[in-house]
Amino acid sequence: MSTTGEYAIIVASGTQIKVSAGETHRLDLIHSDPGAEVVFGKVLLLSADGAVKVGQPYVAGAKVTGEVVRHARGKKIRIYRYKRKKGYQRTVGHRSEFTFVKITDIVKG
Repeated sequence: MSTTGEYAIIVASGTQIKVSAGETHRLDLIHSDPGAEVVFGKVLLLSADGAVKVGQPYVAGAKVTGEVVRHARGKKIRIYRYKRKKGYQRTVGHRSEFTFVKITDIVKG
C-alpha cells in the first residue's frame, strides 16, 4: 500500500482527478460490477517520497488501481425549452449515473 502523503493526478472519465490511497471518488459510470478492480493507466503527475514526477503527457509505468464500491444515480435535472409567440415548449429530464471507486494503490513507474 502507498504511504501517506503520496498522491497522483489521473485522467478518468475525461476529467483530471487528484487521488490518494484509501480515498473514495465519484466518477462517471464505469461498466464494472461492484468489487471489481479498475486500473487507471493515464497518470499525469505522481508525488511520492518527497519527489514529484510530471509526465509528458503521462508518467511512464505508473498506474493507479481502485475498487468499484457501488453505482448510483444523481439528482434529476429538468431542461425546459420555450420559444415565445410560437407555441413551442418542451420539458426533458435527465439523471446522470455515477460509480464510486475506492483507490487502493498507487504504483510508481
